[in-house]
Amino acid sequence: MKLSFVLATAISSFFVSSTTGFSFSGQAQALTFSGISSGTWGNPTPGSTDTNPIYTGVGSNTFTWGKANLLPRLPNKLTFNGTSFAGDINSVFKIADLTYFNGKILPDTGVEFVPLNVNVSFSPPVGTSQVFDFKLHLVNTLNDPKDPEKSADLVFLDTNLSNRSFTFGSNKYTLELTGFNEDGRQISLKALEEATTTTAIYAKIKTIPEPAPVAGLSLLGIYLISRKNSWKKNTKSL
Repeated sequence: MKLSFVLATAISSFFVSSTTGFSFSGQAQALTFSGISSGTWGNPTPGSTDTNPIYTGVGSNTFTWGKANLLPRLPNKLTFNGTSFAGDINSVFKIADLTYFNGKILPDTGVEFVPLNVNVSFSPPVGTSQVFDFKLHLVNTLNDPKDPEKSADLVFLDTNLSNRSFTFGSNKYTLELTGFNEDGRQISLKALEEATTTTAIYAKIKTIPEPAPVAGLSLLGIYLISRKNSWKKNTKSL
């Protein structure tokens, strides 16, 4: 009888934990996050042919790279402009604008990757700030005077999940950059030589799945230990 009671308690607690988890999930789905974003650039990574990388703007929202091949031309430039936002869980929303100027630079003075640190200040009830780390791939092409399209340079957005998360209530969340359009299909931005283009960056907030309910599994473990101890006691009495 005692063992049956322990087993019933363990199973009951397991399902209560599971039901509670589903309840939290339902609450999370109904939650709307809002706030304001800002961003800074990190230390870039040169490519294999970038033997003399030149760059400015680490720690600010404007990053330049490369040395202009002729004066008064300018180097390449990326500017991250944060904005206010509001979005439900798993819904796509605009989080910033990105402006890209494609300058004419000397081939060995560029860089290949630059980190993007997106700082998000959430409004109440979340009321916290978190920095999410991403990365952009900078593709500097060789110029072809006869074909402006071939001379265009590209910026690719790393859409992988950030390794940062934040907690609200009993749930963990993270921020994902989805692309340069709302449906997430455009992850690259192109600019012709000595031209500027500006586009929105879109994002969504995702719930980080929790592991299987620990409480129920723990009580099931208690049941198994109790069963083992009872078996030992019955064996000694024989």
